[in-house]
Amino acid sequence: MATEQEKAMCVLWVFETKSVITTQRRFRTTYKKDPPSDNSIRLWLTQFQETGSFLRRKGVGRPSTSQENVYPIQETFTRSPRKSTRQAAVQLHMPHTTIWNVLHNRLHLNAYKVQTVQALHPNDKPHRFEFAEQILTRIEDDENYLRKWFFSDESTFHVSGKVNKHKCRIWGSENLHDYRELERDSPKVNVWCALSHTEVIGPFFFAETTINSVTYTLTCWRCMRFLRCSNISQM
Repeated sequence: MATEQEKAMCVLWVFETKSVITTQRRFRTTYKKDPPSDNSIRLWLTQFQETGSFLRRKGVGRPSTSQENVYPIQETFTRSPRKSTRQAAVQLHMPHTTIWNVLHNRLHLNAYKVQTVQALHPNDKPHRFEFAEQILTRIEDDENYLRKWFFSDESTFHVSGKVNKHKCRIWGSENLHDYRELERDSPKVNVWCALSHTEVIGPFFFAETTINSVTYTLTCWRCMRFLRCSNISQM
């Protein structure tokens, strides 16, 4: 491999002699070794004419994101902070990686997860407080009280569309602790399961065309029927 000084002499000889072959002969005579190829000499000559140096240019590669791309991305997510990066890429006709890099590296925004919580009504909090007081009293009276309990819960799949919490994000410079209320009384499919000190019961699936107080009571009745048929009440 030729040194920087040897490259410089090759370029100088090409300018003097106007011949690559003559330059190769001078190189062999001067440095007592095989000369570089004619393609290498021409490459050094072109590089010197374009940059004034034989060193490789740094930063060669994909161009950085221009300021012209930053403004429309910022405007899009200011107007719609819940928009996904892929939706923005399609809308703005930009690569998905460009959208992501601008949000993180130029605008310094982060994707915060939106919480899904059950909608509470005014009477819910007093009822919860009263229930907690009753349970604490019974636990004090009987240390094995909780061992007799089955704790049940259900997961709901709404016919109108589900909320994918993994992909539900809001872009911002700080966490706004945003949340989205989920109404339970809407058309859905329920998946029910119960947990005791020693057992897991379920899961059971209940498909309803509509859900209201009547059909919800029916769902509870079906759960009780499953428990009786499984002889859970004797456990």
